Amino acid sequence: MGLERKSVWVVGHKNPDTDAICAAITYANLKNKIDPTRAYIPKKAGKLSSETQYVLNRFGVEEPETVEDVGAQVKDIDYRETEGVDGHISLKKAWNIMKDHNVVTLPVVDKQKRLQGVIVNGDIAYSYMDVMDNTILGQAKTQYKNIIETIEGYMVTGNDHAYFTKGKVVVAAGDVNNMRIEIEDDDLVILENIRERLITALEQNASCIIVSTHDEVDDDIINMARDRECVLITTIHDIFGVARMVHQSLPIRYFMTDKDIISFEMDDYVDDVREQMSKIRHRDFPIIDEQRRLIGMMSRRNLLNYQKKKLILVDHNEKSQAVDGIEEANILEIIDHHRLGSLETISPIFFRNQPLGCTGTIIYQMYMEQGVEVDPQMAGLMLSEIISDTLMFRSPTCTEVDRMEAEKLAEIAGVDIEELATAMFEAGSDFASKTIDEIFYQDFKIFTMDDIQFGVSQVSAVSRKQLNSIKGELNEYMHTVLEEKGLNMAFVMLTDIFSESTELISLGGNSEQVIEKGFGAERVNDGYMLEGVVSRKKQLIPTLMLTIQE
Repeated sequence: MGLERKSVWVVGHKNPDTDAICAAITYANLKNKIDPTRAYIPKKAGKLSSETQYVLNRFGVEEPETVEDVGAQVKDIDYRETEGVDGHISLKKAWNIMKDHNVVTLPVVDKQKRLQGVIVNGDIAYSYMDVMDNTILGQAKTQYKNIIETIEGYMVTGNDHAYFTKGKVVVAAGDVNNMRIEIEDDDLVILENIRERLITALEQNASCIIVSTHDEVDDDIINMARDRECVLITTIHDIFGVARMVHQSLPIRYFMTDKDIISFEMDDYVDDVREQMSKIRHRDFPIIDEQRRLIGMMSRRNLLNYQKKKLILVDHNEKSQAVDGIEEANILEIIDHHRLGSLETISPIFFRNQPLGCTGTIIYQMYMEQGVEVDPQMAGLMLSEIISDTLMFRSPTCTEVDRMEAEKLAEIAGVDIEELATAMFEAGSDFASKTIDEIFYQDFKIFTMDDIQFGVSQVSAVSRKQLNSIKGELNEYMHTVLEEKGLNMAFVMLTDIFSESTELISLGGNSEQVIEKGFGAERVNDGYMLEGVVSRKKQLIPTLMLTIQE
């Protein structure tokens, strides 16, 4: 096996300009060429400006992923991967799984691996000690397969995939006359292999008979059971043993917790997770994805050991300008051309700071020092950095070195400096409104629940007035979205950042009923006002998916 390549993020400051974005890209490119032991990944700490977007488009470079916080996340901890268990398995089987894996909690999932609930060893203990109801086996709709596995039985007649759905459990230890009084239609009867008692149980219309301490039943009894559609099971255990064990065949879904489950996602931050865990007595918590599919389980102990994100900072060295959570990250290098700021590191790092007009100038020098050839694409980005930061050499921060390196880079990139600068500044000054499809798709995701597909767009602004100005167009545009994407429903979150509220508009299927049932909201002016709802991932999607499923 080759040497593992651990990732290092290269990121500029918040509210990034062209220098911050292009420096992250070009320096990550350099590091990947000179250090094969790690994967250097450019990131951005904010939205691209129109100028920077023009530069990336012009030189055919992919926009870096946005990172808003570099604090430790669930993805950084050593959690336990698990597939979960089916809600139909027996309490006994769940107990054995817990013992085999040395865990006290099992996540319960459906066929699509979506989280349905959790069961802990205390739930199983409760079922043994506190449940005295002899009708619970039917109430829980217990599968005969569970009963057979639990009592180590053999099915003589019937279908092991069928369910015991009504009636009570009767231990027929008395005489025949008492049996006729005790046994009612559809009961499950536990008895010994005594012919007269077997016939009596069948005549009383028992739906299931468990015959203890004997492997063989007379053929005419078997035929009688088959004719009456009675499930007949034999087991080597005695009546007492069967009576003690049969309730262990109950399905775990009857005892699991399926409401208000505390779960986390891979992108959740450890600090937030730790705070939530401190309020709950559970030892283990599920990790799920946006579709509520189970990924794994974690405990408080897992939070004690996690890998800090490794960063290289470019074009800044002040904490106030750095991405959130910087104090939780491991800074490896800083490449900058500004004054010394307030960042502190635990151990010594590589810190290169030069009084030049642009970080791109420093990075080009490092390419030359390392003997790495600069291709036209990287040259175009570094040239654009210099043009932007020096205002095409008009800024008092511009040095002769900046000008000289820019001319070399222009030659490599095959561009005219003045033409590029003019195009960049024009792009940066274009404040024309975006088209309605750009607005709709700037933050849009599709979700699936069973055979239902729905899309959710989130549009945010600092005032309700701004959102109202585009609401009508968005309402109309959803018709196009439903047709083009083949969706059953479409939703748009019109989120007012300052008031921390969302007006939810929708189209297609029973989307309005879903909103009304899930949020208890009333329709007002073509939408539903959801106060305090600002997060699609945390607040909107879970409710929509659970309501659609119901």
